Amino acid sequence: MPFLVRSWNLFHGNADPPRRRGYLRAMVDLACADAPDVLCLQELPVWSLPRLDDWSGMQAFRAVARAPLWPGPLSAAVTRLHQGVFRSALAGQANAVLVARRHRAEDLGHERISDPGRERRVVQAVRVAGLGVVGNLHATNDFRRPEVPLAEVARARAFAERRAAPGETVVLAGDCNVVPPRVEGYSDPGPALDHVLVRGAPAGPLLVWPRERRVQNGVVLSDHAPVELVIG
Repeated sequence: MPFLVRSWNLFHGNADPPRRRGYLRAMVDLACADAPDVLCLQELPVWSLPRLDDWSGMQAFRAVARAPLWPGPLSAAVTRLHQGVFRSALAGQANAVLVARRHRAEDLGHERISDPGRERRVVQAVRVAGLGVVGNLHATNDFRRPEVPLAEVARARAFAERRAAPGETVVLAGDCNVVPPRVEGYSDPGPALDHVLVRGAPAGPLLVWPRERRVQNGVVLSDHAPVELVIG
């Protein structure tokens, strides 16, 4: 059975360029509209995590990378005063793996991948019945030192592989903030910073959404394009 796996950095619900209001719910609605099997999300405000199940109609597995400065309702209220200004500084930052309810899924935990002294970045893993282990990450943005995100991607891949049983398919998705080198046994990385890499199963080509697909009422949702591929 083929699985559609999609990944999107939601930019804390911001438009591109950022505006006063946020569009997080609209982004989740758009990403779930065609019922993907797995949806990996990055740059979520922490206050949104309890709402993902209802918004998406999917099973939500969450991993907090950076705690909010204030409790959820307060940080959410202040952030809404100007979405483009108050982002992770107040609302924190998290990742999530959403899995269609038609699939059994198991949370395999999460782990820090960034070095001490840097902003906390994590990888999380979820086992999806019939597919395998899905790892979701958001690496550090350091374009002057690409070895930093590359090291984090390597740690994320190792984490996902440790969670997999022998011979089990491994999927590594997310915002790598770098184009990783080709890895033996894995599918090819994408052309930009967002990737879905697959080991142990046939996969179609990585598709990057065209800009117009994430435009609503003249507003470009997020500064990243969703990427996706079909596995199996």
